[in-house]
Amino acid sequence: MEIRYKDIVLRDMIESDIEDWIRWETVETQWTDWDGPDMPSEPIDEAEYRSELMEFVRTPRVPGFRNFFEIATADGRHLGRINSYALDDSLEWQRWPKDGFPERAAIGIDICESSIWGKGYGTKAVAAFAAYFLENGIKNIYTQTWSGNIRMVRCAEKIGFVKCNRIVGNRHIRGGVYDGLTFQLDLDRFHKYLREHS
Repeated sequence: MEIRYKDIVLRDMIESDIEDWIRWETVETQWTDWDGPDMPSEPIDEAEYRSELMEFVRTPRVPGFRNFFEIATADGRHLGRINSYALDDSLEWQRWPKDGFPERAAIGIDICESSIWGKGYGTKAVAAFAAYFLENGIKNIYTQTWSGNIRMVRCAEKIGFVKCNRIVGNRHIRGGVYDGLTFQLDLDRFHKYLREHS
């Protein structure tokens, strides 16, 4: 399955993505400085990780709604991943329900190819994913980040997300103290963004 929007494609994972993920998890890890940098992950076993991803790619996809995609350019360059998770009443993480949709869904994104940061691919991917959610009846759409991740804050605000929650000083990153931020998609602002960028 794939979604095309302007010069990006949201699609299912393919076999050639696996080596990119190995590289992003072991060598070109700059993206992890922005995605949950206060919760560092353990080093991966490359062979085991490769095997797990290969098994995932070779497992037939079930038709229907996807709550995550790989991100690529229209000409096929793999850039990263966009995903989602559920939020509870307190706007805390919850696992995506096995059946149906959550009451509140949050979008997360990792553009792992640092050479293309700042070129608008992430904004287009979030916009395409949010539009896909709306087409499937999910209307309470959020995104979460931290106050030091200025690129993500700008991306969210550009397409119509509005700050709805701030937890002061709860993120300790590289010697600094930052706020946890939650944004909710304002549908009027989002539709205005889509009209202006069609």
